[in-house]
Amino acid sequence: MVAAVVLAGCGVKKRVQPMVDTDRQNEPAWQTCLIQDARGTVKLGDTELTANVTMQTVRDSMLVISIMPMISLEMVRVEATPEEVIVINKIAGTYTRVKYTDVNRYLVPTVSWNILQQLCTAELPTGNNTARMMYSLGDKTIELTLDYPERLINVPVRVSHVRLDRYKRMDL
Repeated sequence: MVAAVVLAGCGVKKRVQPMVDTDRQNEPAWQTCLIQDARGTVKLGDTELTANVTMQTVRDSMLVISIMPMISLEMVRVEATPEEVIVINKIAGTYTRVKYTDVNRYLVPTVSWNILQQLCTAELPTGNNTARMMYSLGDKTIELTLDYPERLINVPVRVSHVRLDRYKRMDL
């Protein structure tokens, strides 16, 4: 593309065809994404919880969701890769490590890496200002709403795993 601009600027009249990789045409143009101070609300029956949420994503690799009901106090951390999800309850000192197939035994519709990545990068088909998703958990309905502020792409993100040896493992 730069060569085409330079050649055009020098008066070269040769037509340059841009090279397009059709396999990569639909991929996002970002490698990392950071969304800070999103507002997340979860409704389960009559119970409603609202918290600030920070989402850090490395495309197709890992994402970290920090849930902070109080300013700067991470109470729940979700670490996800394309293979598994780890939920750390820092207040209770526990964690759960599960595969998507384990989670999907309980939730309808199913959760996948692609859906989580789209949710954490404001790229859901519903738009990039607000996401609303509903899941059935047995006879209960879980409604998740995320209000997104500006997203930052291709910025440094911290997506390393937390040491789990200081937490007690809980089974799903």
